[in-house]
Amino acid sequence: MQNLTEQPGNVTTNRSLSVILKVCVVTPLFCVFLYCIVLMLHTFASNRQFWDSSRYILFVYMLINDTLQLLTSVLLFLFIMADVQVSLAFCIPLLYVSTATFQNTPLILAAMSLERYVAIFYPLQRPAAWRADRIWVIIVVLWLVSCVLPTVDFSLGPQAGASAFSTLVVCKTLVLNSSPVQTLFKVSLNGLFFALVAVVILFTYMRILLETRKMRQDRASVSKALHTVVLHGFQLLLCMMSFTHPVTESLIVLHVHWLREHISFFNYFCFILLPRFLSPLIYGLRDESLRAHMKRAVLCFPAKINPGATGKPLDK
Repeated sequence: MQNLTEQPGNVTTNRSLSVILKVCVVTPLFCVFLYCIVLMLHTFASNRQFWDSSRYILFVYMLINDTLQLLTSVLLFLFIMADVQVSLAFCIPLLYVSTATFQNTPLILAAMSLERYVAIFYPLQRPAAWRADRIWVIIVVLWLVSCVLPTVDFSLGPQAGASAFSTLVVCKTLVLNSSPVQTLFKVSLNGLFFALVAVVILFTYMRILLETRKMRQDRASVSKALHTVVLHGFQLLLCMMSFTHPVTESLIVLHVHWLREHISFFNYFCFILLPRFLSPLIYGLRDESLRAHMKRAVLCFPAKINPGATGKPLDK
């Protein structure tokens, strides 16, 4: 009887420790990510030459998109960890922004890969939409396309007659995505998005790879563009893994016997947070010009700038 009476307390203690560990893992990494993002955005804002390149403008757009996605995602994560219920008026905008920015990520990766393709094959006759002063058109189109799914969920998801301010809910995607029709629509649209982006990245990779073999001059620039496309494909793969969570959860439960909440956190950390954490490291810190200007913004490196590094971008 004594053992039986101690079990609820042990379960509560274990859950509390689990919540604390998860929060302690996510929060510091998010703070580091946010610091890197703020530093990069400050660098872009302080140096006008970056705004003359469509590649850098798309990169800034990706940083802002990933920041919004992580802000809403981490906030929702903290609400769930703390068992906090919020009103629909607060929950629905969070889910809307989180879903739209998540959908936007593969579209941005496709646009960045196509920009590298255009820069390599049309360096002097670049289409108007891919010029730095017109790239905002592509950005607006990407944002509108990414808002299709959350708009449908927002229109169909909330229960009829529910008060937006008085109804308290646990803020999860099931609030907006509860019917089988919505689930099928979401899976189909996500599959279409990621399939199209995968085709675009594979196409640009193969074309640039063939161009690398043909070119006798400026091979270094083309090779660096090729590496950038490969990194786009790697991040797309990480993002696509987030849609395998029903399969991975079932397999892990059968073989490891983890609790489902631990498996959900594993998928959330590896396939939602990690790709966004890697973005500034992959695309920002690799760039010699951006890295040199970032060092100037950090107090620890006020005078250790290589003047030759500030004149030529990595994949330019």
